[in-house]
Amino acid sequence: MPHPITALTEKASRLVMGFMSGTSVDGIDAVLTEITGYGTGTRVRQIAFVSVPFPPAVRAEILRLAGGGTASAADFCRMSVLLGTLYADAGEQLCRNAGIAPEDVDLIGNHGQTFWHIPEPREYLGHTFRSTLQLGGDQILAERFGCPVVGDFRVRDVAAGGLGAPLVPYTEFLLYRSDTENTGLQNIGGIGNLTILPAGASLQDVSAFDTGPGNMIIDAVISRLTNGRRTYDENGSMAASGTCHEGLLRHLMSDPYLLREPPKTTGREYYGPEYMSRLYAKADALSVSGTDLLTTVTCFTAETVADAIRRFAPVRPDRLIVGGGGALNNTLMDRLRELLPGCRVMTNEDLGLDGNAKEAVAFAILANEAVFASPGNVPSVTGASHPAVLGRITL
Repeated sequence: MPHPITALTEKASRLVMGFMSGTSVDGIDAVLTEITGYGTGTRVRQIAFVSVPFPPAVRAEILRLAGGGTASAADFCRMSVLLGTLYADAGEQLCRNAGIAPEDVDLIGNHGQTFWHIPEPREYLGHTFRSTLQLGGDQILAERFGCPVVGDFRVRDVAAGGLGAPLVPYTEFLLYRSDTENTGLQNIGGIGNLTILPAGASLQDVSAFDTGPGNMIIDAVISRLTNGRRTYDENGSMAASGTCHEGLLRHLMSDPYLLREPPKTTGREYYGPEYMSRLYAKADALSVSGTDLLTTVTCFTAETVADAIRRFAPVRPDRLIVGGGGALNNTLMDRLRELLPGCRVMTNEDLGLDGNAKEAVAFAILANEAVFASPGNVPSVTGASHPAVLGRITL
């Protein structure tokens, strides 16, 4: 009997499931794809997609654990198994929607949930290193679906001296590169990340980095304004009713992270509870109303994207393809278009693609690369010393 990985690589095509839950902690994105080939020969067809919200109690606990407060090893132990169970439930729902049996799935790529990310070297017990922690219960998925599961994608890049992020630029290079147009891809999840693909780019020409906060601060402000009744600003409608406070916006734009040159990455450990406490104190000092604060932080996310393009993009994009929850925020998108005249700001849907599934698709592709022992990082983006095969395979 051939080794299960060998059997996978010998198939003409593979049914690959991808899972993603991001910094916004709004839920689990699960996608089912058919993938043929690997590397630059990769071809992907999306079959089905489902997004399953986290139960409120689970979301609150993830945010607590990812906020850097007091927690025990037992908390993370239980959470890893719980997440694997919830991902598996979402995957079975996805299979029902697609009309296939769970045992028909050939391979799973599971990003998991990031709980802490330390992209810059820090001293610990006499040693200095970078580190990152994602939990996703890969073994639970392997048990429920009976197929190989690839997870823990970021650790190998960190081991190679990289930041461990962003990882989607490799898949964006495979799927979005153009011979005729400079293309920018801006994901606006909890954190914003930008990829620039110059026209006719090779993989070495790709640049990418985290632009700063995406929806994370917007979500925190609206949750505070509504006493937790709303966790996001649907369509940006509440922000549309306020006024951007230019003084507070200028203060926010002086954030040292925004001025740092790439490669760089950030997350909840930077834009988390302590950052929000300072933001609320500054807003109070400037007498900014709650609604105007929401408008201002929405404008802030748009400004960070435009500023990152002006400062750090090697070429100005002819088109900027926006994905993630931020693409659904009309106030945010309108501000982006104002700030980037001459650039076509669009969504994945404008190209006939599914922006909600984009990152889950990316980890399905990275899982496919792993079984072919094909590197999935972009060293010019993460700062890794060499290309590396990403992920740990659970059989």
